[in-house]
Amino acid sequence: MMRIGELAQRAGTSTRSLRYYEAQGLLQARRAANGHREYDERDLRLVQEIRSLLEIGFALEETRPFVECLRAGNKAGDVCPASIEVYRKKLAELDAGISRLNEIRDRLAAQLEAVAERKRPCSH
Repeated sequence: MMRIGELAQRAGTSTRSLRYYEAQGLLQARRAANGHREYDERDLRLVQEIRSLLEIGFALEETRPFVECLRAGNKAGDVCPASIEVYRKKLAELDAGISRLNEIRDRLAAQLEAVAERKRPCSH
């Protein structure tokens, strides 16, 4: 068993984040007789899963299916249908964002080209 500080240190996060994950129902601490939070290696794995998903742009709530998948005893958080669906949804969001950014880029490039055309000296 480990206390919250050790879990935070091993997971590369803060105790504040761990308390927040707990408040959101993603992490469930057990309490020692003295009231201190206690965690085990499974909790470390959950936090690592949450952190890795957050690092690649997932919202905290989007990590829930992955956490639940791990809690169900799976070796990976992305083998359950709900997790796979979150992957699909995130990929569709990214594709839409990329498409929108490409449209903006094309408009900006066209605008820049128009400015350059207006600035060219006349050749008589």
